[in-house]
Amino acid sequence: MIGMKTAGKGLLALVVCLSTLLPAQGAGLQPGWRFAPPPGVTVVQGAPRHALALQGNMQINPVYLRQVVQYPTSERSGTVVVDTRAHFLYFVLGDGRALRYGIGVAKSGFEWSGTHQITRKAEWPSWTPPAEMLQRRPELPRHMAGGPDNPLGARALYLGSTLYRIHGTTEPWSIGQNVSSGCIRMTNADVIDLYDRVKLYTKVVVLS
Repeated sequence: MIGMKTAGKGLLALVVCLSTLLPAQGAGLQPGWRFAPPPGVTVVQGAPRHALALQGNMQINPVYLRQVVQYPTSERSGTVVVDTRAHFLYFVLGDGRALRYGIGVAKSGFEWSGTHQITRKAEWPSWTPPAEMLQRRPELPRHMAGGPDNPLGARALYLGSTLYRIHGTTEPWSIGQNVSSGCIRMTNADVIDLYDRVKLYTKVVVLS
């Protein structure tokens, strides 16, 4: 059931598992099979069977799949750099490389930039919409407990004293889009991966 394809210098088995389709909730974006798999990937049912397998999400453009890329930067290893224009988040590895993730970013009018630190980490965070958001969308709940239906997803990284977070999402098809009120969205799988890599007080650079 696992397709073996030659990729780069070695033999890499890539398995793309079907993702649960979730109801679309915002920005006119629809869930579903929007993108074909990248070259060299075989789509199968079921979970990855070994550590070389890649669990993908066919609701996301393949360019936004997590991968190690060349990334020359003066930032130290362990720094998080958010390129909002390109819809990429980089976890700097050093030696001119970074682990790159696809992200959803702020919609028009909500863009921001700056340098902050991760001052809090939360698993399955609860969500309390800020007053400004409730004024725009009074139909939102005043508070929502953490869980699979919470729009903050599986993990949240809080940025200094701002209202912004790097967090998961219940709308994986929104990755690569300008959809949020300022927060940085990642797939739940990616935000869990990043959460396990970063420490409190990690430097976060958000580029405009």
